[in-house]
This record gives sequence, C-alpha cells and structure tokens, in this order.
Amino acid sequence: MPEILSWAKSACEKRNIKANVKAALLPRKCFLICRLPCLSAPREIAILIRDSLVPLEDESCYQRLFEWKAHTYFITSYLPRYTIRSIGENRMPTREDGWKLLCEYTASESLRKHMLAVEACVRAYARKAGADEETWGLAALLHDFDYERWPNPEHSPDSGHPSEGAKILREQGYPEEVIRAILSHADYCHFPRLTPLEHTLFACDELAGFLTACAYVRPSKSILDLEVDSVKRRMKDKLFAKGVSREDVRKGAEELGVPLEEHIGFCIAAMREQADALGLRGTL
Repeated sequence: MPEILSWAKSACEKRNIKANVKAALLPRKCFLICRLPCLSAPREIAILIRDSLVPLEDESCYQRLFEWKAHTYFITSYLPRYTIRSIGENRMPTREDGWKLLCEYTASESLRKHMLAVEACVRAYARKAGADEETWGLAALLHDFDYERWPNPEHSPDSGHPSEGAKILREQGYPEEVIRAILSHADYCHFPRLTPLEHTLFACDELAGFLTACAYVRPSKSILDLEVDSVKRRMKDKLFAKGVSREDVRKGAEELGVPLEEHIGFCIAAMREQADALGLRGTL
C-alpha cells in the first residue's frame, strides 16, 4: 500500500494536481481516491491499480461507484504500462501501443510479419475509402496478436483466439470498432461482418498470407516482381500453401464488391510499399 500511495502522489504532482490522496482496497483491486479542490464542486480522480487483469464486466461495477461525479478519471495500471482514460471517453491507443502489445504476445517473426502484411493492405484500403486509417490499421495489426498463445484449433467461439485477444483489448481501452472487426474475421465467433472495416480485414487476412507464400517461392523471393497472373495460377495448385483457404480469398473479394484480380493487384501494391518491413524485397 505505501508504494501505491507514493506512486499516486507522484502521478498527481507530475500533472500539477494538488490533491489529498487516500487508498481503498476492494476485491482484487485498489482504488486511490484523490479529492480535488474546485470552485464549483469537488472533483475526484480515481486511480485504479490492478494487481491482476480481470474481465471488463468486473471493472464496470467499480466504475459505477464514481459515475455520479461529473469529473471522474481512472489512471489504470496494466503493469508496467499506464494509460489515462475518463469514463465514456477512452484514449485511443496508438500504433506504437498496438505494436508493443503485439510483440508482448507474439514471438514468431513470421506471424509478426503476417500481421504487418495485413496491416499494409487494410491501411491502403482505408486510404482509398477515406476511412480512419489509424483505426483500421490497429484492427489489422492486432487481428492475430493472441494466436500464438491461444491458437484455438477447436474453433471455440468464446475462448482462445480471437476471443482471448478481444478481452485484452477491451481491458486496455481499444475501441469496440477494432475489437468487433477482429472477432468478425473468424467465422466461428459468429459475429456477422457488417462494416467496411470488418469486410476489409477478412478480405485481406488470407490473401496477405497467400501473397507472402507466392513471393517466397519466386527466384527473387520478392513481392516486387509478383504479378496477379502468377498468384491466380498458384491458387489453382491445391498443394501450394494448402493452409490458406481459397474460398475465403474469393469470399473476401466478393464482400468488398471487387473482382478477385483487382483485389489481388491492390494488395500486392500495398505490400510492395512495405517490402522491407515485410522481408519481401528479396534480391531486387
């Protein structure tokens, strides 16, 4: 408790907040209530320190303790990371936040590059559609971040990938738009795809993996000289990259409402822009 109080006081001082800091222990949590002087009415800052991660549903019951105050904030610790968010107004995590989270849960270099490849394609579609590139990019970057730890071969709709990842993302304040897109990219989660982001993430996921495989078997081992016709020929070879669902690749293009050839060409172009980061420059 003393070290928590010390941290809370230090946090307030860094933000030039003059407050009386008190602590209250609750089941599995510790709230530090900082009462602030105010001209009109007292305000409170609730500093929540977690000693373990718990589902969002559990957190909401504690939030309600403070909802009657007009100015209530939570400084939440996901040790050792700290985020500041207010009720009903979450801070949008950045791409840097997303990358750190991805690396925390994913050690495989190939899986990291797969998520980067999907991100490149989805971001390109976001720019084309005039959508929020950062939001779309986060959904793509994190769509498989939990796969290595919870692979879910049984295709359970409420445990394993991507459900476990969704829980973590909710705990860390990621927007529901991102979380729902990630859940909807796995058909077995039974989240029908409704938004352009959801359709785009699904459409780019399998195809990005297939394009990577196509690039690796070229003499150049590069995405830079990969052409649409070559990809289409590879799709007909059932033994090549047999883990990639051709049906999902075709279905993705259909959901976007574009010809398959156009979708393939668009994603090749997007991945070419990130060839170095994806390790797909090869010898060119």
